[in-house]
Amino acid sequence: MVSPSGRVLLWAGRGWPRLAASRAWPRAGLGLGCMIMAEIVLRVRLISGENLDVTYDEADGTADEAVKRVISFLAEENGTLRCRHGGRSIVLFGRGVAALEVAPRGAVL
Repeated sequence: MVSPSGRVLLWAGRGWPRLAASRAWPRAGLGLGCMIMAEIVLRVRLISGENLDVTYDEADGTADEAVKRVISFLAEENGTLRCRHGGRSIVLFGRGVAALEVAPRGAVL
């Protein structure tokens, strides 16, 4: 028996029906999904002359699309980019970046 809200009700034979015990992971029976994530490593040369290796993750698309998106973010007037340096999340400001180098196999982080 199913309630109007879609919950499964158990009938014990007498009295009112009771709710069935819910599963801890109700979507686990539907199978696992796969999400494509592009991760690129950038070597950033700052205006001060220092180098910084950062990792940028993008939920959708390929690595080429991620590079284009990074360049477009930093090219804006108030361009910022959220990325990771080691285990820390950082924000790069476009006006402090002198050059970008994309490392397809990854720089040492």
